[in-house]
Amino acid sequence: MAKRRRYLIISDIHANEEALSAVLRSVSRRRYEAIICLGDLIGYGASPNKVTERIRKLDNLKIIRGNHDKVMENEVYMSNFNNSAKIAVKWTKENLEKNNLEYIASLPKGPLEIEEGVIMCHGSPIDEDYYLFSEFDAYQVFERFNFNICFFGHTHYPCIFAQTEAGIVFKNLRGDYYEEVLKKDCRYLINPGSIGQPRDRNPLASFAEYYPETRRFVLRRIPYDINKAAQKILKAKLPENLAHRLRLGT
Repeated sequence: MAKRRRYLIISDIHANEEALSAVLRSVSRRRYEAIICLGDLIGYGASPNKVTERIRKLDNLKIIRGNHDKVMENEVYMSNFNNSAKIAVKWTKENLEKNNLEYIASLPKGPLEIEEGVIMCHGSPIDEDYYLFSEFDAYQVFERFNFNICFFGHTHYPCIFAQTEAGIVFKNLRGDYYEEVLKKDCRYLINPGSIGQPRDRNPLASFAEYYPETRRFVLRRIPYDINKAAQKILKAKLPENLAHRLRLGT
């Protein structure tokens, strides 16, 4: 029997140890060809060392940096951050252990190839800081890059942009489970959502799986100890809104 490969797609963990642990625990009995991490291990949350250490220990990891990761290399990159994000950056940099700080600062920039026709990026293949929200945003990417499937993060909104003969079709994946077999005659931009700080009004941790042989895409949402993660943020004296938004999924 031919081997059926499976990828785990994770993104935007944002120093949320409780959410990451819940996700990894839920898939602990599954084997993956690779674990694809679309960046933003840190920022906002209060467990940057725990999260970084868990990620570093993963087997078959393919990872790129996010915008919150790259500011560990140079704070000039946070010029467009809001005040809460800036406070979290400074706190994170002060609290990251040296080896974890060096690891975060060394993460590669996307886009990177996962396999032929399938790529990964943080914001967009055009610019890692670019937000893909609209059909026009997706159109610009499809016009400039040659790929079949691109997994992206950054927006914290699980969604699919499909380039079809009729135009670009947008699907908002707000539910707790979604499954689709991707068509061979379409191209896709797919966001697996955020593990550590969802913003689609669903506070559950979001992640995805992709099966290349069958082109099956699965999005999953799972609960985690939100109160514990929020309390850690408050105890660290990070901005209170960073704790409250975990409960709201905003």
